[in-house]
Amino acid sequence: MYELIVFDWDGTLMDSEATIVNCLQMAAKDLGIAEPEPERARDVIGLGLHQALASLFPESSDAEVEVLAKQYRKHFLREDREPSPLFPGARELLEELVSRDYFLAVATGKSRQGLDMELEHSGLGDFFQATRCADEAFSKPHPQMLLDVLDHLGMTSKQALVIGDTEYDMQMAANAGSDAIGVGFGVHSPGRLREYGALTVVEHLRHIPDWLAGSEQQ
Repeated sequence: MYELIVFDWDGTLMDSEATIVNCLQMAAKDLGIAEPEPERARDVIGLGLHQALASLFPESSDAEVEVLAKQYRKHFLREDREPSPLFPGARELLEELVSRDYFLAVATGKSRQGLDMELEHSGLGDFFQATRCADEAFSKPHPQMLLDVLDHLGMTSKQALVIGDTEYDMQMAANAGSDAIGVGFGVHSPGRLREYGALTVVEHLRHIPDWLAGSEQQ
């Protein structure tokens, strides 16, 4: 049924929530702005950086958001920053999907520089035939990132399955005409993911191959 699996990155393959929240808070602190509460900061993970910052700091001008983005990148891209860990089973999942001849891709709210850094640190880069970032396309939930991946690989929306941890991933998939499933260990709740169109929500990455096998039999 599906030939292409398109993964979100943060909160889906990599356990980077704490790092992102901390960098958002430090960017605000650098500029003397009230730091967002962790729950508010978590909620915007998955959006492009400028969209996330504009949502967190709605009183800020475009110029102020740009300065906040610069401070965020300064902290996130530090060479001495401890890399975020992969979720358990992430590498094994990708290995199994490749062995089943799926094409794999990433569509993420990260910047190109940020994703490339994480792909290098994690050693997962060779698994993916295409990647698309929020500074190369409109931010989720707009479908452009997914549509660009499909165009690059010569596939249709019905051939792709999106896997993510936020409502923005589910909406992006729906807006492109693709199916999506959620992971229940990321930033948005399973109920919220289902509300926005997730066909199912898995509680561990190791459950995804079995779900795919069942969908192929339908």
